[in-house]
Amino acid sequence: MADLMRTSNPALNAKAFQGEGVALGEAMTLKGTVNKTGLLLICVIATAAWTWNIFMHSQNPEAVMGLAAIGGIGGFIFALVTIFKKTWAPVTAPIYALLEGLVLGSVSAILESRYHGIAIQAVSLTFGTLVVLLLAYRSGLIPVTQKFKLGVMAATGGIALFYLVSIVLGFFGVHFTTINGAGPIGIAFSVFVVIVAALNLVLDFDFIESGVAAGAPKYMEWYAAFGLMVTLIWLYFEILRLLSKLRERN
Repeated sequence: MADLMRTSNPALNAKAFQGEGVALGEAMTLKGTVNKTGLLLICVIATAAWTWNIFMHSQNPEAVMGLAAIGGIGGFIFALVTIFKKTWAPVTAPIYALLEGLVLGSVSAILESRYHGIAIQAVSLTFGTLVVLLLAYRSGLIPVTQKFKLGVMAATGGIALFYLVSIVLGFFGVHFTTINGAGPIGIAFSVFVVIVAALNLVLDFDFIESGVAAGAPKYMEWYAAFGLMVTLIWLYFEILRLLSKLRERN
């Protein structure tokens, strides 16, 4: 069972259902997980729209940077709490979504003011990718084999390590300008990261399906929806980053 539910998403990994057992009462369902995911999306959109409007009325990044900082730090804390206390997911997952919406709306609005139309493009590409990969997964076009899982896990871990090293070295004035820039190498790197983030969706679908088959407790619907939101938000930001690099070249 552990092999079936292995994923590179830190929320939806091989240990997520360990110790949860089979639900004695109402069990986790696919429909329930989809509904919970929809509710989390509404939470993200609500706070994102709020910070978007604040920036658009002020046209001043400082008006939303404080909210973005609160959302980023708070979202990270509540993500960790949710991962380590899965039974709290019905409460912590919506709070995480609301906090992440603050970051998403702020960053999107700032970039929109610089590159008109970039936000709607990023949203469309994110949900388009979600639908296409879901259809591909359900039809069996993308076989979720052990090698596939390990490959995506390794790539995701490498990206996470690179980002961590970049942040640490940035404090010492060391910046990877070639990779983070709008040149061919920078764009190629962003394309690679977007692909890896998208493939994580496939692992998340497989994980959720395995949880339903295992008869996980009902609260795991919230936890699974939270894990899927983590991947979707990551994918959105990476697509936004790629589009901004492409716009910068024009």
